[in-house]
Amino acid sequence: MKYVKIFINGLVKENPLLVLMIGLCSSLAVTTSVANGIGMGLSMTFVLLMSEVVISIFRKLIPESVRIPIFIIVIAAFTTIVDYMLKAYFPDLSKAMGVFIPLIVVNCIIMGRVEGFASKQPLGDCIFDSLGMGVGYTWVLVAISLIRELLGNGSILGLSIFGDGYTPILFFVLPPGGFIVFALVMSFNGFLKSKAKEVRA
Repeated sequence: MKYVKIFINGLVKENPLLVLMIGLCSSLAVTTSVANGIGMGLSMTFVLLMSEVVISIFRKLIPESVRIPIFIIVIAAFTTIVDYMLKAYFPDLSKAMGVFIPLIVVNCIIMGRVEGFASKQPLGDCIFDSLGMGVGYTWVLVAISLIRELLGNGSILGLSIFGDGYTPILFFVLPPGGFIVFALVMSFNGFLKSKAKEVRA
């Protein structure tokens, strides 16, 4: 039951994007297509999971004075693995996401969870925390990119939905469109939370 609560915490209660509102720069930049959203979400989840696991295992051996540089080295190592894997097996996706994959190293979500959670908690807790945060991050990315690709290109994962007669709304694939869609998703999330409170009351 403890692990379920930790997982749901990252998924909903402390969702990194909708609640904590960290890591927004890369999130809004890559969500012009569903493929990008899924790729970024899975990449972030992998780096977060592996970084939390390693830091949790060695947390008692890491000197307090050099903990931040060590955290960065660990995160950078797994980010590099993801970057090279994408370049080798998914070159088009890697090219589409560009610099935002290497920038996972300095993403606030990962550094925040490593510093605030993994460096203090046992391995089991860290695994479920990283999975909850990763899946929570991913589902928001996919939701945003689904709306942006559908309205901005008339397609989902490159497959035409509205047919040839549809005129794409370019606004949704531009940065302002990303902010508008993110605001709508946040508003919808707030609405669902308020309704849930009413039901519990």
